[in-house]
Amino acid sequence: QVQLVESGGGLVQAGGSLRLSCAASGSIFSINIMGWYRQAPGKERELVASIISGGSTNYADSVKGRSTISRDNAKNTVYLQMNSLKPEDTAVYYCYCNVNRLWGGAMNYWGKGTLVTVSS
Repeated sequence: QVQLVESGGGLVQAGGSLRLSCAASGSIFSINIMGWYRQAPGKERELVASIISGGSTNYADSVKGRSTISRDNAKNTVYLQMNSLKPEDTAVYYCYCNVNRLWGGAMNYWGKGTLVTVSS
């Protein structure tokens, strides 16, 4: 079993910054992909950013240049630094990991989500 625990969401004014964290724990051998998705009210869940074990990153066009994803493999933790936040960034942010488990191969896991609200 693998658990993902997110933190760092909250209320921020437009133009401000937030740093989201997600720590994975449990029966982990290694983690292939770590990433963040978000879902705004009435919209589908969308990819925000992802990072593979080697460090290569991928960003949605909507956050490119304003956000930085990073990971600490020793801590099985992924971070998302978001700057110059806009009201349209308001959403529930979900952590995602593709985990090589100690037993049973690779599997996808999701966190419960953390709410980010950007006021204008």
